[in-house]
Amino acid sequence: MDLEENYFAANKATWNNKVKVHAESDMYNMDGFKNGKSSLMPYELKALGDVSGKSLLHLQCHFGQDTLSWSRMGAKCVGVDLSDEGIKLAKTLNEELKLDAEFVCCNVLDTSKHITNQFDIVFTSYGVIGWLPDLKPWGNMIAERLKKGGTFFMAEFHPIVWMFDYLEDKPIMKYGYMQDAVIFEEYEGTYANQDSKMISKEYGWNHGLSEVINALTDAGLQIEYLHEYPESPYNVLPDLVPTENGMFKRADNLYPLIFTIKATKP
Repeated sequence: MDLEENYFAANKATWNNKVKVHAESDMYNMDGFKNGKSSLMPYELKALGDVSGKSLLHLQCHFGQDTLSWSRMGAKCVGVDLSDEGIKLAKTLNEELKLDAEFVCCNVLDTSKHITNQFDIVFTSYGVIGWLPDLKPWGNMIAERLKKGGTFFMAEFHPIVWMFDYLEDKPIMKYGYMQDAVIFEEYEGTYANQDSKMISKEYGWNHGLSEVINALTDAGLQIEYLHEYPESPYNVLPDLVPTENGMFKRADNLYPLIFTIKATKP
């Protein structure tokens, strides 16, 4: 097993442990979700619009709430995730809610080894690309899985956000914007429940915006837009303040918190 395989194995173990904690957390609001509340955020809803009758591939889907939310809107969905426990819960939710989504457990970079269909939409969001050491195979896989004329959309935390270490009381700038070296963190709790006693051991990588854009354009996709926003739909960073539109932002507004990209396969 090479180093990258070790990193993925450690991350898989951590995410398997996170599933139960997250499923019981207020952030994921499982009762509300089961009773019809969508887990999708305004950015992706506005970008993709009416998905009824469209095929949709959701990359790094965790335990499938967003996948199933798209399914409720009429899309024919397939979700992919590294975590066995995440996919197991996603399948259980799909059955319980009487939806028709499918779920596949695999490393997202190996998606094309497990799924040969092409899709109208490929979707991924919030805290996903930082688990990947190299975005070139990611971009190529997205292009492989998109139909001609298909749409790729991503919403993701801004690379500036990942330059900080949040394990101390006050975030400190510690990591490079374009850092190639792997970043290891070990800490108690998780973003959805900071009081949890579970230990997270995580390996991640920082990717600047140019790397994200080039991974997609080198694979043949055409970028429709790149947007940056000084707000986040999730209150997962220290000292964020609520906004009038239900988002969260830094009081000083010094840098963007998320970005979105929409691209098409010509």
